[in-house]
Amino acid sequence: MVRQKHWIIRLNMVLLLYLLACIVPCPVSAITTTSPPEVHALRGDDVSLTCTFVSSSRATSLMSVDWTYKPATGGPQQTFFHFSSQLLPPKEGQFIGRVKWSGSPARGVASIQLLNASLSDNGTYSCTVRNPPDVHGSPTSQTILTVTPRVSGLRFSDVAVLLAFILLPSMAISLVLLCRMCCTVEDQNHARGYRSPIEVTSGEESDLRSVQYKSTTCCDIHMLDSDYEDDYLEMQRQVKGEVESHC
Repeated sequence: MVRQKHWIIRLNMVLLLYLLACIVPCPVSAITTTSPPEVHALRGDDVSLTCTFVSSSRATSLMSVDWTYKPATGGPQQTFFHFSSQLLPPKEGQFIGRVKWSGSPARGVASIQLLNASLSDNGTYSCTVRNPPDVHGSPTSQTILTVTPRVSGLRFSDVAVLLAFILLPSMAISLVLLCRMCCTVEDQNHARGYRSPIEVTSGEESDLRSVQYKSTTCCDIHMLDSDYEDDYLEMQRQVKGEVESHC
């Protein structure tokens, strides 16, 4: 009788443990994905959309990665890239031929690269990683992509062209004008020093003759202003005529 009671107690304990095992669910691990909140790029750049994940289970052929896109202008969310033991790139839409897989599931990386970014690519990109039995936690992360137009900068060749066609000619013209101004002042001083033959005394006759034979400089020939050139020639003719009359 005593042994029979012991067997009954043991059997009840086994049944109780079995019921507890059926009622309490088996614990599962959580998976966590991480992506940068914002990414900025210029039109025409190749943009890296980073997605990393942490899972307690080793990545197997059951693991899958989905990338979805929602336009910044509004509209439904669409899946444009899928990975599950093999790549399934987009076959239609704006991303066709422009998505490159750069992930490594063994290292916890599920990133992609968007080639030749355009303004129409602005929007929210979501990365979802599933790695059974890790099905809970935060399997999805989001990144907002902002693509701006590229502004052409001033290159060294452009600066050289500006110097060659604007600054250098301006400097040359300034030098020519400066030379003309100097020669004009000299001619004005020479004209003020001219005296009429009537006012010339006998003692100054020799000085007057020396003025007749004064050599003309290159500045007088090439840089003489037209307003004073006629006065200068008239003065030379008057001096020559007066000298000949004295002779």
